Amino acid sequence: MEKNWKILLAEDDENLGLLLNTYLRSKGLEVELTRNGKRAFEKFTGGSYDLCIFDVMMPEMDGFTLAKEIRQIDKRIPIIFLTAKSMKEDKLTGFSAGADDYLTKPFSMEELLARINAVMRRIEASSPQEQEKLSIGKIAYEPELRLLQLEDGPKKLTTKENQLLHLLVKNQNDILDRQATLRAIWGDDNYFNGRSMDVYIAKLRKLLREDPNLEIMNVHGKGFKLIVKREA
Repeated sequence: MEKNWKILLAEDDENLGLLLNTYLRSKGLEVELTRNGKRAFEKFTGGSYDLCIFDVMMPEMDGFTLAKEIRQIDKRIPIIFLTAKSMKEDKLTGFSAGADDYLTKPFSMEELLARINAVMRRIEASSPQEQEKLSIGKIAYEPELRLLQLEDGPKKLTTKENQLLHLLVKNQNDILDRQATLRAIWGDDNYFNGRSMDVYIAKLRKLLREDPNLEIMNVHGKGFKLIVKREA
């Protein structure tokens, strides 16, 4: 294994989930295992992952719905679906939900590993800018430590500031859906949480203003966009 990728694995079959978890860890991968879609979404929004592997048929939130929710806040993370179904319509549904690959059960562990390697090579080759995800223009950003390295010294972010900025950075130059972001960070997209998020957006704008090539723009009726302009 070339890299220690971090994988979010959602599989409601306890035995298969443990088997996949053990095998992938034995290959040097870091794995977070969950057994339902709702918990997987909570883990995704609270962590940082390189790849998602989702069973389709899960309690509380199915894999297709989970992928669509995640695609609202992260358009680039690769997703592989696992399913017992092999119908063409199901595969089309999976790809329309944002799948990068699709494995039908039963499958071999070696095939899954090969698919993971293929997807990650393709994603990394087509998205070299993702290698600089810890930089926002001229500003260094350490999401794990909740730190922005500003000209007047490091700035420690609050948990919500960090979560919001991390989503903006992962979706830079793309629209970050307002309602999905509220559900991801605040757990509910009601009016009062929306007002709270607007306050946090204003705080982040102030922190990023030392780089004139950065702008957090409101996109009316949709959400926000972190614009990272290229210097001439």
